Amino acid sequence: MSVLAPDGIDTVPGVVAVVLVTVTTLAIGAWGLRLSRTTSDFFVASRTVHPGLNASAIGGEYLSAASFLGVAGLVLTFGADMLWYPVGWTAGYLVLLVLVAAPLRRSGAYTLPDFAEARLGSRGVRAVCSVLVVAVGWLYLLPQFMGAGITLEAAIGAPAWVGPAIVALVVLLNVTSGGMRSITFVQAFQYWLKLTALLLPAAVLLVVWAGERGTAGIPGSLDWSSPAGGGGGGQELYLTYSLIVATFLGTMGLPHVVVRFYTNPDGRAARRTTLVVLVLLGLFYLLPPIYGLLGRIYAPELVGSDRADTLVLELPRLMLPGAGGELLTGLVTAGAFAAFLSTASGLSIAVAGVLSQDVTGRAYAGRRLGGIAAFRVGAVVAVLVPATAALVSPDLGVARAVGLAFAVAASTFCPLLVLGIWWRRLTDVGAIAGLAAGGLGSGAAVAWTMAATEGRQGWADVLMSQPAAWSVPLAFLTMVLASLLTPGRVPGHTGRFLVRLHTPEELAVERGLDGHLDRSSLDSDR
Repeated sequence: MSVLAPDGIDTVPGVVAVVLVTVTTLAIGAWGLRLSRTTSDFFVASRTVHPGLNASAIGGEYLSAASFLGVAGLVLTFGADMLWYPVGWTAGYLVLLVLVAAPLRRSGAYTLPDFAEARLGSRGVRAVCSVLVVAVGWLYLLPQFMGAGITLEAAIGAPAWVGPAIVALVVLLNVTSGGMRSITFVQAFQYWLKLTALLLPAAVLLVVWAGERGTAGIPGSLDWSSPAGGGGGGQELYLTYSLIVATFLGTMGLPHVVVRFYTNPDGRAARRTTLVVLVLLGLFYLLPPIYGLLGRIYAPELVGSDRADTLVLELPRLMLPGAGGELLTGLVTAGAFAAFLSTASGLSIAVAGVLSQDVTGRAYAGRRLGGIAAFRVGAVVAVLVPATAALVSPDLGVARAVGLAFAVAASTFCPLLVLGIWWRRLTDVGAIAGLAAGGLGSGAAVAWTMAATEGRQGWADVLMSQPAAWSVPLAFLTMVLASLLTPGRVPGHTGRFLVRLHTPEELAVERGLDGHLDRSSLDSDR
């Protein structure tokens, strides 16, 4: 006998899916706990993760609520223009591969603030980076918790707070018990679960559609399927180009993405990891647009509604009534919940790592905490703040909220990493000025967007809804000009540090340039 929610939803498949994903996640995390013995295990898995495993883990944490739910909803509502989201999120890894991956791994840093301090010799730059890592991480965590609430509400009729509460609890248990070492195995499993959870239902639904092609066509104008087909002139072109800038350049500035490259054994492994990630992401992103297309045919009532993000969850029931549709709904619910857990875990580790070094590790009851204890306290703060905010924040749409996080990351850490790795004249004054310009500009845009009301469509709203096209150049220009005005602030070790970043490991060993940052406290045993 089926158990129905008040609106007639069969809750059994959704409940079973959530329980299975939760139990499996905790079981894999507990298994990985056996390998987590040092603080380095907690932060960067002791830099020993194989490229294949690391790529699957990156795919698991990178494919978030926006990828699993948001892309399909955006394609459903706005059409082909929204395909720039998955294209940009994938291409961002290509930019990361070319400009950042190997040098960042060779830096020996544990976190982005570590890299900034090592490159520029400035505690001030480190402090600014720490604030920005926490801000970007929380902004990115917000839609993960929102998506969890949306998923459980659509799948089993649960109250909005249940999803965020479950995700927060599971993430805290895994992150605080095993850190990066444990989460790596969990996220690798969750990538393949998410791929399966979209691939199998999509194949079945395409078969259903193929059998009904005579009666089911895409309603309305073909403008929906053509890029910029809906007109809009300069505003629409600006939004498209700004989205491209944010997604192409924002990936390298995401703290949970960057920290993954510190887990590779060397720079060559970092590049191999990135190549495999490109393949895995490209394979996954073929699927959400299929749901958007089928939604135009079978769920036109969702177009433009506040339920567009639930398309992936509702489409199987709409196209395949009965037990088959319920089973497919259970599968996509499992995939969606895995998306929230994996991305939230990666972000929580990245934010907790920074908090533990720069906040909780500095003072606790008047005394310095040990590495692992500080990490665990940081993880609690990293999870609870955005989980609570998700319950009171306005509904921005999961993909839109993630897009804002990409814009902030592109406007801050992208200039710092690119110039820090490739330009020897960067100074601490220039870095702080550029981070402030990009951070304040994109941050103001986030605040404007969250406070915006429906119906405002002037150029001010357009510029603030997608700020990357102006905030990224502003950050680069400010960072360069301020550095040129302070040539005496170029650190004396810049030349040697840049040689180290760009020297393959086998040559670095011969020349005495290998080694990590002096973080002996991070490598201490429990």
